[in-house]
Amino acid sequence: MNYKIDPQSWKQDMPAFRKKTIAFYNGEITKKDYKGFSGLYGSYAQKDGKKGMLRLRMTAGRITKEKLAFTAKAIQEHKISRIHFTTCQTVQLHDLQPDTICTLAEEALSSGIVTMGGGGDFPRNVMCSPLSGVESGEYFDVLPYAEAVGEYLMNFIKAPKMPRKLKVGFSNSPANLTHATYRDLGFAANKNGTFDVYSAGGLGNNPRLGIRVAESVPPSKILYYIKAMWLTFCAYGNYENRAKARTRYMQDSLGGAENYKKAYLEKLDEVFASGEDLDITVNVSSVSKQPDGNTPESSRVIAQKQEGLYTVIWHPIGGQPSAESFCRLAEYLAGIRDAEIRLSPDESAYIVNLTGKEAEKVLELTKDGAESLFETSVSCIGASICQIGLRDSQELLLSCVKAVRDAEIPDGALPQIHISGCPSSCGTHQTGEIGFRGAAKSVDGKVHPAFVLYINGCQTQGNESMGKEIGTILQKDIPEFLVTLGKTVALSGQDFHTWRNANPEELERMAADYLIARSE
Repeated sequence: MNYKIDPQSWKQDMPAFRKKTIAFYNGEITKKDYKGFSGLYGSYAQKDGKKGMLRLRMTAGRITKEKLAFTAKAIQEHKISRIHFTTCQTVQLHDLQPDTICTLAEEALSSGIVTMGGGGDFPRNVMCSPLSGVESGEYFDVLPYAEAVGEYLMNFIKAPKMPRKLKVGFSNSPANLTHATYRDLGFAANKNGTFDVYSAGGLGNNPRLGIRVAESVPPSKILYYIKAMWLTFCAYGNYENRAKARTRYMQDSLGGAENYKKAYLEKLDEVFASGEDLDITVNVSSVSKQPDGNTPESSRVIAQKQEGLYTVIWHPIGGQPSAESFCRLAEYLAGIRDAEIRLSPDESAYIVNLTGKEAEKVLELTKDGAESLFETSVSCIGASICQIGLRDSQELLLSCVKAVRDAEIPDGALPQIHISGCPSSCGTHQTGEIGFRGAAKSVDGKVHPAFVLYINGCQTQGNESMGKEIGTILQKDIPEFLVTLGKTVALSGQDFHTWRNANPEELERMAADYLIARSE
């Protein structure tokens, strides 16, 4: 079957995008009306309504050399200074003028980067374990299947009756970095080379773990499961209430997990019975690069399953690399055989397929990133940029990083935390050991910036849990809370995870000292 759409074919949609975009920034249409239109093109106006952003889909989180070269060139030519690696493994370019937004959306197509469907009621970027194909101990390389699904889903960009978002993820091991077991549709690898399929999960309001609707699915059959997901939502999705137009709400509307599974499998049977050929065959690439005998030593280096090759982890604070660092890295990687960047759901970038010497050079080029586990914490772009954001999550993260550095809290005493500026969970606050979600709190008759605290979330397959909501902390008090926590853990001589398991009630007890009373 031919399910691939030529990226260049989307150019026919660009004149309409440019016309509407210019009209919005000229004040001729409202922000609400423009948002309902521009999401199709992967763009939204920023909060001030004067500049905008563009979301570059990087299918499966993979930034090939061609895509990397385009992105770096765009950053340099248009003097873009705000870049964001997102938790959906895309690259967002911010603070753009309207003409720049339209020009880049069209020019990106020539490099295989499609922005269409990057926002709005469309299939979002297909996610994949970032080290798929190079990770020691993975069940199998799921990357080519994630890419195939990403291409197939582009056929649904203009399909009727889509959910408000449709997020699909692939995991290559129980680490479950992409939350495949609680996406709208997730494919979790098995040791025997098959997938278990999960459906109707998701974060945000009314979070739900996914329902396992199928086991031991041959990879060649996965597109049938994509089609069945669409048909299930067409039949049972809630189109009357936009807030509930997500697949996870069907768990409740259909009367529970078993009823949902039954409904989904009925649609799957319809797809198979239709006679439509959705079988796929993929090419699994191999890396034949020769090592150079050097062994880089750094906590940011991972030895790949290809002997003598390495991956370097780069986590810009808040997922926001400097333009200079991004472009320097792009320039170096352009001449490195087989090297590419894989984006991670925690806003890290993995630079893969490096020899020892190449890894050492990449370490030098990326030394401006996180220096500890805590500094790899996750944050959405925040309310200073996002239209719907309640709180500036990036501001909170930076203040926490500074406080923890000033207090000289040792690495490991604090976990990676997750911060979302609003309930949408773009910072995946419900999955972390510690998470914060933007809120407002009235104290003494005055509204103060605040965040709701969540604890004990877990993404590992088999142990998945949504974080428990504990209460609300004023934003100004959160750095002190984390410093106090870090000092307590450090005194125990344990890392945070070990300490928490040994003292299961202590985290919540310590947090209680900082919570605002519900009656206030």
